[in-house]
Amino acid sequence: MTLVLASASTSRARLLDAAGIDHVRDPADIDEDKIKHDSREGGWDATVCAMRLAEAKARTVAARHNGAFVLGADQMLECDGYWFDKPADRDAARTQLRMLSAKEHTLITAAAVVRDDVVLWRAIELPRLTLRALSDEFLDHYLDTAGDTVLRSVGAYELEGLGAQLMAKIDGDHFSILGLPMLSLLSFLRAEGALLS
Repeated sequence: MTLVLASASTSRARLLDAAGIDHVRDPADIDEDKIKHDSREGGWDATVCAMRLAEAKARTVAARHNGAFVLGADQMLECDGYWFDKPADRDAARTQLRMLSAKEHTLITAAAVVRDDVVLWRAIELPRLTLRALSDEFLDHYLDTAGDTVLRSVGAYELEGLGAQLMAKIDGDHFSILGLPMLSLLSFLRAEGALLS
């Protein structure tokens, strides 16, 4: 059975490829800002918001794929009660990394599988990452070297690349940090007969 990934994320697609899961990508087009705004107005925390985003993506794409398993996922970064978004440009990335320097943050990873508007599976992982104290010289080097890749992730880092140099400590599931709670997803797919058990 082919899984539909409701995301344009190359990192999530690479995780599925590496695990041998056949999939197609069909990115969802949802109003993420509205969902985040409504979540804040409703008094929901970032964990609930991340799941609402993941489910909205999966439901949107499931409407185009009758009977298919559609995987939606999202990540939110929270530090000291502040919700971070993907940086819009290099200056925003620098500001964000300066704010996270020498601090622990939570990289909330939410995922859901929907078939025909029914949520079949949900998972939340809460990895905690601590950035080391970052010097201005290192930040300049990092941003020059990483280039536009810093704009692709909510933390302005890709742990599988140069972003590893930012870290002082990591506590949590490696796959979830990269974008998907893979072990839980694989368990679900096995239970559904989509993978050999």
